[in-house]
Amino acid sequence: MSKPIKLCNISHYQSFIDKFDTFLLDCDGVLWRGNDIIPGFIFSFVYFIGKKLLFITNNSAKSRANYLEKFKKLNIEAYEDEIFCSSYASAYYLKNVLKFPKEKKIYIVGESGIADELALEGIRHCGLSDNNIQTFKSDDIVSDPEVGAVVCGLDRYINYTKLAKALHYLKSNSDCIFLVTNDDATFPLKDFVAPGAGSIAASIIKAVGREPDGIMGKPNKPMMDCIAQKFKLNNERTCMIGDRLETDVQFGINGGISTLAVLTGITAEKDLLVNDAPIIPDYYMTSFGDFSKLF
Repeated sequence: MSKPIKLCNISHYQSFIDKFDTFLLDCDGVLWRGNDIIPGFIFSFVYFIGKKLLFITNNSAKSRANYLEKFKKLNIEAYEDEIFCSSYASAYYLKNVLKFPKEKKIYIVGESGIADELALEGIRHCGLSDNNIQTFKSDDIVSDPEVGAVVCGLDRYINYTKLAKALHYLKSNSDCIFLVTNDDATFPLKDFVAPGAGSIAASIIKAVGREPDGIMGKPNKPMMDCIAQKFKLNNERTCMIGDRLETDVQFGINGGISTLAVLTGITAEKDLLVNDAPIIPDYYMTSFGDFSKLF
């Protein structure tokens, strides 16, 4: 099996940039780590003028507007339409791919990021008012035939009532759609990892006895399909850049586009060069910030 090409000098950097028109960039581990910018990253942006940059993240707790605030705080120039988070991907998929009926509404097991994006797409929703329920009461579980889908994402307010309602709608409402914003098992915090959207969805999957109708986030293809539909991607001129092999790089592979792994996040060089590596990017480099060496 072939090894990835290492970008390690100015000639490599320039020819790589010239080869593509559109770049899909993971955020944490590529642009920043926590609240710290990757060194050289801002200067690297200069060499991508004229290219389309799209920022891709699995986090569903935030909307695109929320993410834009972080970009502004870190002095990164970006526009809301360039951000593709899994909360927006779920809303876009429901409206533009599934053609979700206007007379139906979504029950959310998740946070405000999902609700905000659904509202912007004109899709009715409910569930956030259940975030503060502390004591389960069976009388709270009532039928609502208007619920046509359950969307599950990262939910730091999860409680038994929300799980019970999600199960009830999926079991009781005919053709009720089950979407998961992403299947990440964990969610990284400053000093530890916490359960992610995939861990929360697992309890619903087990209870309802079937897999979701769609999983939106990387590395799953529905998110790439939404991006390709919205931005009319040319696969041969598009590259995914990320720090995780199993999500970012696999996302690009599943979508039929080129891939570049950076070593400023999860992946180490030894992971790429080991014999029989299960996931291999087309290219890799030490840091996205190294493009600033063209300056």
